[in-house]
Amino acid sequence: MLTQNTAWTNVERALGALHKAGLMTQAGIAACPLPRLERAIRSSGYYKQKARRLREFCRRALAEHPEGLKAWFAASPAGELRKELLSYKGVGPETADCLVLYAAGKPSFVIDAYTRRLGERAALARGLSYEGWRALFEGGVPSDVKVYNEYHALLVRLGKDFCRKSKPLCGPCPLGGVCAKRTLYGKNRKTFR
Repeated sequence: MLTQNTAWTNVERALGALHKAGLMTQAGIAACPLPRLERAIRSSGYYKQKARRLREFCRRALAEHPEGLKAWFAASPAGELRKELLSYKGVGPETADCLVLYAAGKPSFVIDAYTRRLGERAALARGLSYEGWRALFEGGVPSDVKVYNEYHALLVRLGKDFCRKSKPLCGPCPLGGVCAKRTLYGKNRKTFR
């Protein structure tokens, strides 16, 4: 939840502040007064909304799954876990897929802004919904946690290092041969410096 609409460095600062405040447990967050939680996660942006939703998530999860997140995630099949996570306020498809893949260790392909940008520029598809992109990738990549994890990490790295939203580095990009942006604009080097 903290990673929504912010850079990872801001999340790291928020996690450090949560740790320093002794708020690294579900019960600690659930019982924390909102102003204190807001101060701890301020660096993550939208901190008032995120604090409310994070605390709500922890409270509901504790009430419905007293066995704890680890046991809940381990016992639930990926599809059922994803569906239940989506019923929590503040948990959208990308957050749910991140939780299923990274926290539960179950296959669920994460679609983020990098994935959509790369997919469109590589002419895989255009204008798909989140679920459309997810179906496209899950249909083309073996359903395996390690593969999904590595694939997503590589897409993020490619998006950060080469296929930037503005001023992409098309020349050395590994997708150069299939990239629509490079095909259309690659000869105009000034555009992409």
